[in-house]
Amino acid sequence: MRLFEKQPWATSTFSGSFLRKELPDDNPPVSHYIGRLMIQSFVFNDGKLVASNLDSDALRLVRADKGLLIWVNLFAPTPEETTAILEDVFSFHPLAIEDCLAVNRYPKIEDYEDYLYLVMHAVAFNKEEQFRTTDLDLFIGKSFLVTHHAEPLATVTSTIERINKNPSTITRGMDRLAHFLLDTMVDAYQPVLNDLTNEIGSLEDTVFLSRDPEPAVIREFRERKKELSDLQQIVRPQRDVANRLARGEFKLIRPVLLPYFRDLLGNLNRIETTAATLHDQLYMTLDVFLNKASYETNEVVKVLTLLTALTTPTLLIGTWYGMNLKMPEYQWEYAYPIAWVVDIVATGGMIIWLKRKRWM
Repeated sequence: MRLFEKQPWATSTFSGSFLRKELPDDNPPVSHYIGRLMIQSFVFNDGKLVASNLDSDALRLVRADKGLLIWVNLFAPTPEETTAILEDVFSFHPLAIEDCLAVNRYPKIEDYEDYLYLVMHAVAFNKEEQFRTTDLDLFIGKSFLVTHHAEPLATVTSTIERINKNPSTITRGMDRLAHFLLDTMVDAYQPVLNDLTNEIGSLEDTVFLSRDPEPAVIREFRERKKELSDLQQIVRPQRDVANRLARGEFKLIRPVLLPYFRDLLGNLNRIETTAATLHDQLYMTLDVFLNKASYETNEVVKVLTLLTALTTPTLLIGTWYGMNLKMPEYQWEYAYPIAWVVDIVATGGMIIWLKRKRWM
């Protein structure tokens, strides 16, 4: 628009008062600043990126121009920056701002008529940090999108890279950009499922292939169970949020975007189904482990019982003649050989009897 082209803030890199570090002169791509810019802004006109990283005064001018679309990304902002953007520029409801700044355990969506407020959870998983999530808050309006997160998110990084390369496909509507962010976030769950699948597969190999599984296996079972339970608790409410978006419940979501959100819902359903399958697989492996441990214990008890049965004749004879009493058998000339013969015959008879019972 001509109005936009005449503004002094219509520049690809604007070093305003909200940039924590001064931008270099060589003007690298915006994605180069991920992790260093606390507030990033992107202005679009007809699917093209026309400005980025504006200060609060410039953002107010952009907000006043109905023909422009704007995305503001807040990464761990200070309280002053939060007030300047969420309150002064966009005038969001105080309760929405309060929820945005708090740590939300469960995803949710709220309709404030002029905008939607969403809380979703991005996920990360590795062997050092185990399973963890971080909040991604979204304010979706007709001409703006504001995102807030306390930790660096790969979904935000990849979205900015996409904007730098080909913004037209995802920036013609803020609901479309919001969908792209959410879809990228949900795609990040697949590596988590892959890691959990590998962990459970390794656990199965330990149980089925090892002759003597280590006691640490029980601890591994408990950790994997907790991770799967956490994943299910996070995915299930996000599926409910996606379901509300896919039904066309909100006027700010255009009908043309409903199939996209239905696809997002399908991906979340698939993730939850996979997590439930892994949960069942884990419990079956645990049952096998416990049954195997019980079987091995029974084998040990069986061997000890057989040893006790086989030594019973010897113990009886030894106990009988071990009493400190004067017995007439002591005077017999062949008393000792007779005791040996009786012991051997009784033990042999015990072995034959046990074999006939198929206990040996």
